[in-house]
Amino acid sequence: MKRADLGDSVKIHYTGKLDNGLVFDCTKERGPFELKIGSGMAVPGFEMGMTGMAEGDKRTIKVSPEDGFGLRDEKLKDKVNRNDLPDNIILEIGKQLMIPHPDGDFIRATVIEIERDTVVFDINHPLAGKTLVFEVEMLDISKNDGSCHLSEK
Repeated sequence: MKRADLGDSVKIHYTGKLDNGLVFDCTKERGPFELKIGSGMAVPGFEMGMTGMAEGDKRTIKVSPEDGFGLRDEKLKDKVNRNDLPDNIILEIGKQLMIPHPDGDFIRATVIEIERDTVVFDINHPLAGKTLVFEVEMLDISKNDGSCHLSEK
């Protein structure tokens, strides 16, 4: 019986919950999630928690903040002048916005404070500092055979 290991590609269904049982993600309605274990497509604790599973296995994987989205960093707050924000943005505490970063990417920021002239954003990942619980069902394992296939030109 083949078991999932580092470098293998797997297809799974999962439900991700917080420690208090609140569901933050589930694959059941959108279809299986596919990843290569150890590729960094998911948080390390989640990926490594799948090692040793066989097709058809179900497992609960508990992921600490350090092996998940990291600890919260209080330095990752940014105070922005309201005049620097587009006029069409409706500001509400808890609202998440995608803010352009100078390198061309976008950063997810959560509004945590609204003042007369400024808005304070928290740019920690929303799941930073949280213990995560994943209920995983292993659907398929494609073993990494370790070979390298080169094509001739």
